[in-house]
Amino acid sequence: MKTVQYREALREAMNEEMRKDKSVFLLGEEVAEYNGAYKVSQGMLDEFGPERVIDTPIAELGFAGIAVGAAMNGLRPIVEFMTWNFAILAADQIINSAAKMLQMSGGQINVPIVFRGGNGTAGQLGATHSQSFEAMYAHVPGLKVLTPSNPYDAKGLLKAAIRDNDPVLLMESEKMYGDKGEIPEGEYIVPIGVADVKRKGDDVTIVSFGKIIKEAYKAADELAKEGISCEVIDLRSIRPLDWDTIMKSVKKTNRLVVLEESWPFASVSSEIAYYVQRYGFDYLDAPVMRVTQADTPFAFSPTLIDEALPNPKRVIDAVKAVLYVN
Repeated sequence: MKTVQYREALREAMNEEMRKDKSVFLLGEEVAEYNGAYKVSQGMLDEFGPERVIDTPIAELGFAGIAVGAAMNGLRPIVEFMTWNFAILAADQIINSAAKMLQMSGGQINVPIVFRGGNGTAGQLGATHSQSFEAMYAHVPGLKVLTPSNPYDAKGLLKAAIRDNDPVLLMESEKMYGDKGEIPEGEYIVPIGVADVKRKGDDVTIVSFGKIIKEAYKAADELAKEGISCEVIDLRSIRPLDWDTIMKSVKKTNRLVVLEESWPFASVSSEIAYYVQRYGFDYLDAPVMRVTQADTPFAFSPTLIDEALPNPKRVIDAVKAVLYVN
């Protein structure tokens, strides 16, 4: 095992796949000469050259469309958005072209493409640069949506995404690029659609994904001091979603709290809450609780940011609510 940063794990995944398959290439804003806005693609231009590591204009719709066309014609593009907030401009190509082409072509045309970039809040960036898009894109049939929370999952999931024959969206985070973690020395794959039980427990299940899962770990540590045992599940894959792992845990703990960074309405937590009450109602000893971002555009003020985002206290309160403690 070796210790790497999140950005280095992503880079390793792209380097390994590009060395193995000449149809894989990277394009996006500042990915080449500048080594990537967050230095994810550092050194890749030197190794693979300007034909496979391509700087684009600030025109998300345009270069996303170029990449979708390339994928339809047998290449495997990796599209880097500086942030998923900017990818809204490319939503037409992602939702109306990439996601639908296999169905519209009667199964004749695959679109093996990866869209990736920073997602969610990253400090005082204001309302237009602080959004989480997992639920929005997971709503669309034909798209796969992944949110790795650590370097190990980041590398393994990105490699799986590049090899996949369908459009895959990788939601990263500006705040995670410097996070360090252990990964194997050799090659490995993390399968798409498989959640990971990060911590085993018996009293309550906490389901989360992305960087906000760190708040679940902090809450679980505090609750353990009070004798409350939390099982923490990292979804890793939002669509397809690993229902079996969630249900297996809920059947054991009989209680569920879902933690996510995004807004509450029509969210990932909403879908999970529905599924568990529909197919696991008899196993629940309490209503499903969720902890989300406040239902309002994200603020610039640090005080309002603290009020808006989930934190360990809110998770602890939700856990105690489903346990009927206090």
